[in-house]
Amino acid sequence: MTDTPRLARQPVRPRKVSGFFWRLVQVLAATLLAIGSGSAAIAQAPLAVSVPATTPLEETLQRGQALENQRRWAEAVAHYEEALRQFPGVALLQQRFEHARLHYEVGRRYHDRSFRALLQRLSPAEAAGLYAEVLLKIQAHYVETPQWSDLVEAGTRGLAAALEENDFLQVHGLLGRELPAAAFFAELRQHLARAPATSRAEACQSVAAAAALAQRRLGVPPVAVLLEYAAGAACSLDPYSAYLTPDQLSDVYAQIRGNFVGLGIELKPQANTLVIVRVIANSPAKAAGLQEGDRIVGVDGQSAIGLSPDRVAAMLQGPEGSVVSLSVSGPDGQVRSVVARRQRVEVPSVDEARILPGTDGVAYLKITGFQESTSRDLDRTLWDLYRRGMKSLIIDLRGNPGGLLRSAVETADLFLDRGVIVTTRGRSAQEDFTYSAHEPGTWRVPLAVLIDQDSASAAEIFAGAMREHQRGTVIGKRSYGKGSVQGIFALNIGQAGLRLTTARFYSPSGRPYTGSGVEPQILVRQAARPVVGQVDRPLSPEFFSGISPADDPFLLAALETLRQPVAQR
Repeated sequence: MTDTPRLARQPVRPRKVSGFFWRLVQVLAATLLAIGSGSAAIAQAPLAVSVPATTPLEETLQRGQALENQRRWAEAVAHYEEALRQFPGVALLQQRFEHARLHYEVGRRYHDRSFRALLQRLSPAEAAGLYAEVLLKIQAHYVETPQWSDLVEAGTRGLAAALEENDFLQVHGLLGRELPAAAFFAELRQHLARAPATSRAEACQSVAAAAALAQRRLGVPPVAVLLEYAAGAACSLDPYSAYLTPDQLSDVYAQIRGNFVGLGIELKPQANTLVIVRVIANSPAKAAGLQEGDRIVGVDGQSAIGLSPDRVAAMLQGPEGSVVSLSVSGPDGQVRSVVARRQRVEVPSVDEARILPGTDGVAYLKITGFQESTSRDLDRTLWDLYRRGMKSLIIDLRGNPGGLLRSAVETADLFLDRGVIVTTRGRSAQEDFTYSAHEPGTWRVPLAVLIDQDSASAAEIFAGAMREHQRGTVIGKRSYGKGSVQGIFALNIGQAGLRLTTARFYSPSGRPYTGSGVEPQILVRQAARPVVGQVDRPLSPEFFSGISPADDPFLLAALETLRQPVAQR
């Protein structure tokens, strides 16, 4: 996922705490950010699927329907996102994904304290100005020419979804009231159909009329309506564009810097709880004894079971130095109490660097994301490994969701002395750029790069450049296939922001990454021996003698590759 804040007109991609692969990450002030996702969608009745399911697709749809019926929107989004990778191009899956994503985003905003404060702070005129500014940013920077009537319709769908969410209704004093929503939307759509918006100004007029009508017919405050239209317009553009609340915007900048105030854990929703999938080294969570696989079942004496991920995230938030008491259930089912103090956490983007024991100087390191300091940190790490006897290197990009495009380019430049690293192309000429390597400071150590289905965006830029320049052997599974660049734009009104797709990026040979990703030269199946890629040879049987199923086949394949003479590689 490679986004581009325009702070200095430099491409950047804030880490989507895994979303793509839908990790919800509690790292930035305990705020959950979704990795990957979401265009606005039609608010509609639950999906009807034949029962019993007879095909894998029907089973997938049934599982999604069950999650929707339980209003487990975060898990539904993750489910449909993964399903679309398994069944690409299935319109019904795309529709359900967008439907679930839309509901999830409403709940996410209304659990965000900065957004609720914005609702109270903005006047209707200011909210109208914010909507106009969102449209202006889209018009100026989005990768495709906007269709104004489509953006208005997207906001209408967003408002329809909001009116089905208790969080929205409760905040605005509408919970428990019988609202004539069907009649309202029929009247609204008749009005919009009479004069479809063909310009930014007309879109603003249409939405102002919608806000006034919603106040008269439903009692919904105009500010709430205008903000739903702003969020709906941004999120409808593509899965990576989105409206950002003030806190979300701050979190994005914290991701870019690689530090934040919080506990230092990554979470994902699972079975009505949040499960820890990563504990950051030297974090408060690590010091408190939290471990991967722990389930958060309570926060400060309140049960967290069955609560939405965003509700739990809000409970985990707090200022630097404050204390939180957690009840966690380990993999063995035993519940224990843990007390942690929220502190500033430095997130290392270069981690686990070491010389692998029993090898002839094979070094290993993991790049978890591409932050501002990644290339500098990597160069410093490489010098340390060199002094410890490094003769060859394995770079692990598995699970790396991306980061700053500039950082990916600088990191690739450490291993290439010439040639194109990546090219970007957008609607605006200022988005068209070719990034090339330079000879000074090039490391010439033999290289293997590990990728998997969750290696995305900036990680794909690095892996793709190494593969196409034959600089190293790419090993693992085909990568995610996220080939677009996003820009982060702060809004002048409300301290909010936008993430907009501004360009698409291409490999050194001009191949698009979107949908296709990077194909490894050696394909690895999990819990199995690597199999031959299209340009490589099988691994020697002797190499696997005595290897247990618990061993890492990706790493084993890399070790075998680096043991081959250079001529064979």
